[in-house]
Amino acid sequence: MIYYQKYQEHIQKTKEEIQRLHKSINQNSFARLFVIIGGGALLFYLVQQENILHLLLTVLTIVLVFAFLVRRQSKLEKQHADAEAFLQINENEITVRDSRQTLYNDGVEFEDGRHPYTSDLDIFGQFSLFSLINRCATALGIAKLADWLQRAATKQEIEDRQRAIAEIADDLKWSQNFQARLLFNIHQNIEVKSFLVRYFQGSNLAFGSAFMRLYVPIAPFVLLALLLFSLFVTPIWTGLLLLGLAHLFWTLGLAGKVGLFSSRIDKVGQILAAYAEGLALVEEKTFTSSENQRLQEQLSAGGKPLSSAFQELSKLINNLDARNNMLMGAILNIIFLWDFKYVIKIVKWKSKYEGDILEAFDVIAEFEALNSLAILKRNHPTWTTPELLRNTADDKILAKEIAHPLIPVSQSVANDYSNEHHRIALVTGSNMAGKSTFLRTIGINAILAYAGAVVCAAVFKLPIYNLISYMRIKDSLNESTSTFKAELDRMKFILDTVKQDKDSFFLIDEMLRGTNSVDKYLGSRAIIRKLIVMEGKGMVATHDLQLASLEEENVGKVQNYHFDIRVEEGEMLFDYKLKDGRCTIFNASLLLKGIGIDVEST
Repeated sequence: MIYYQKYQEHIQKTKEEIQRLHKSINQNSFARLFVIIGGGALLFYLVQQENILHLLLTVLTIVLVFAFLVRRQSKLEKQHADAEAFLQINENEITVRDSRQTLYNDGVEFEDGRHPYTSDLDIFGQFSLFSLINRCATALGIAKLADWLQRAATKQEIEDRQRAIAEIADDLKWSQNFQARLLFNIHQNIEVKSFLVRYFQGSNLAFGSAFMRLYVPIAPFVLLALLLFSLFVTPIWTGLLLLGLAHLFWTLGLAGKVGLFSSRIDKVGQILAAYAEGLALVEEKTFTSSENQRLQEQLSAGGKPLSSAFQELSKLINNLDARNNMLMGAILNIIFLWDFKYVIKIVKWKSKYEGDILEAFDVIAEFEALNSLAILKRNHPTWTTPELLRNTADDKILAKEIAHPLIPVSQSVANDYSNEHHRIALVTGSNMAGKSTFLRTIGINAILAYAGAVVCAAVFKLPIYNLISYMRIKDSLNESTSTFKAELDRMKFILDTVKQDKDSFFLIDEMLRGTNSVDKYLGSRAIIRKLIVMEGKGMVATHDLQLASLEEENVGKVQNYHFDIRVEEGEMLFDYKLKDGRCTIFNASLLLKGIGIDVEST
């Protein structure tokens, strides 16, 4: 497919770029080392010459050259990190396609056996639908995408998302740049929004007296005036030295308070800068879909782009972090009262932007979720955008060439299905013939549709149902619950939901497995009859061929379907195709014979 070819091209070009950047970083590191050694030697020589002016000019030159190299180093390392991230996201697309392994979160923390359907339909966990889709790196983005898969949106919300997703899917460059800018969050232990909320609400942001706020901005100019006076009027080097020392000791005296101020935030400067780049990508793009435009409009603070505010705070924090270099910090505090200057600036920033800045994280999360679904659409060009119908009472499901999205294309078999002439589909069939997979196929594609995603089908039209399932029923040693008790609890949930919500749609696979065959048949029959009386809608898969008689008793309400097998020369062949009517061929005896048990001779 064309996009996988592009991923391969990106991988090759980015590897070459990483090699070039690595070479430049090494060269710049050697230059910094030369400045330190050479500058130190020169300063030692000038101290012996006792030329104060030359000494001061040399110190200033060394500081400026070293600062330039540090800035260049930082820029090169940033470019290197960006290239590494871009390489990772492209390699990940190939890995997901080939092995279903992903570097992103697989949503295992969202697994919940009590949810109406997620456990039965493989929505979360390893090799799940979430692991296939998710390209969210932030905790908020992961939670947003998980929420979309856990509950259906409204018809309007779904259609708005569909248009937003299609727009993003068409712009590979923007989509991948946005994804790469946020990849660093995968390895972060800090959830930045929550961290900033706690930080802004703390008492540590109260800092500085009225005199400090007045004097700090003019301190370097006072020093400069005294220096010029000494050079061109009369030498007062002692007074200049004493003022510089006063600045240094003042900052040392309040170093503990400044340290308390900065200790909780000085490590997020680079993180905020990365967020700023992601925000800028959103702010600068011209969107046409209403949903993308709505989100984009939230990224402003008094007419100023929030990315600028992010970048501003990031720079303030990074500048304050310079205090951690003892030599550089001492020089900066002597000349600029550096600690006080940037603490005061951060306090001002907080008062100006606090109300708007936190909302940006939610916008980023939603764009991450939309981008994840856009990547799904881009990687599967044969999948279709489903049509959401208006009325769950009158409108029906129509699926053509629908297949399970988690089964490789080489092994997948597509089927057609419509419930136009019935409310309950009763699917019979032999073991391993495809009954359970078909129910999951309908369910998991419905989940995709309700999230706004494309679906693994040629045509898929459906109302917005409240999906509920009964498939993987497990006992619980912790709760002293037997399998049969667990089945009863789940069935009660199904019946209560159908009774209360006429828009519900159930997927039931082989009910009452935890009891004997007679009770299983009688109980299953009674439950299906009750569902019919309650005008329930859904699908039931079963081995009990006798249940197929319910179609004749409930014409127009129940319809039989089946999956069968062919036996050729003692070998079972499955075609996994859905067929009308009841199943007449079962394979238990053949399966038992395969392990050495002859049913006919017992």
